[in-house]
This record gives sequence, structure tokens and C-alpha cells, in this order.
Amino acid sequence: MLDFSDPVFSAAKEKKRKDRRRRRVYAAPERSARLYVYIAPSKVHMFRYFLEARDNLGIMTVVDRWRAALLLRYSPHQEKEIREFLEAVNDLVPITLAAVP
Repeated sequence: MLDFSDPVFSAAKEKKRKDRRRRRVYAAPERSARLYVYIAPSKVHMFRYFLEARDNLGIMTVVDRWRAALLLRYSPHQEKEIREFLEAVNDLVPITLAAVP
């Protein structure tokens, strides 16, 4: 029969409690932040794959399929993560950013 008063069980129980971290809770933004991205038309699938691989950091919509103009929408508090993502992907898929009108 197992003895739950054993120190091994209590140490494991305490460790579980310590590993739990509180996440930051952000207020819901009124609007999504947007960026227009231009890439080579043959690389759209690759860009979408990389974006999905980053836990769907943003939502991509193809605005003009002939020029491969993409609208990238994301949460405003993730501006830093999006910029880091675009810098990392720029080596594999050359990107040109455009201003949002």
C-alpha cells in the first residue's frame, strides 16, 4: 500500500505548484494592428507555413495574388514578436513592408 505521507510524494506535489506560472492578461484591443507585406508570388505558401508554425502569431490574407500583396493582422501587444518574426523570415522569403493607409 502506498504511503502518501512519504516526503517523496509531498515534494512532487510542491514542485507542481511552483512550476505553474501566471500569464499576463492584456485588455482586449479595440482593433487589430495591420501590416501590408509584399513577397514573391511563389513564396506565399512558405510565408503562410512559417506564420502558422509560430502558433498563428497573426492572420494572413492575400489582397492581390498577382503582386503577392498580403495583409497581416495581429494583436497590437505582439508588435515586437511580429517584427522579430519578419526579420527571421526575411532571410528565407524576401519581404517588403508597406505602410497601412
